Amino acid sequence: MSAVESQQVSWWDTHVFIAELVAHYNNVPVAGTPRWCALDGSDPRKLIAVAIDGVHHVLRKETAQQARAEASRDVCSSADWAFIARSVQRIANLRESRPWMNRAVSR
Repeated sequence: MSAVESQQVSWWDTHVFIAELVAHYNNVPVAGTPRWCALDGSDPRKLIAVAIDGVHHVLRKETAQQARAEASRDVCSSADWAFIARSVQRIANLRESRPWMNRAVSR
């Protein structure tokens, strides 16, 4: 059985890593531009340019995670969910114990 890994991402750590890598290379073109396309496939700047754009994707993922966490907290605090769960369970128990009360769809 494999361990469950966290899916949380850190933009800052990614940014620092790529910034240090970029500092060792001069003149990294923007990925996908004609100048980037003209680079030889073995030129490390080609891969670094793609990694630079990857930092943006990590930022999008991190902000989406933060938004989902905030939305989850908002939903959690928006109602008395224990009361709602008990109410739903009471209704389900009532319907199960009195099947004749259940509505039938008329045609």
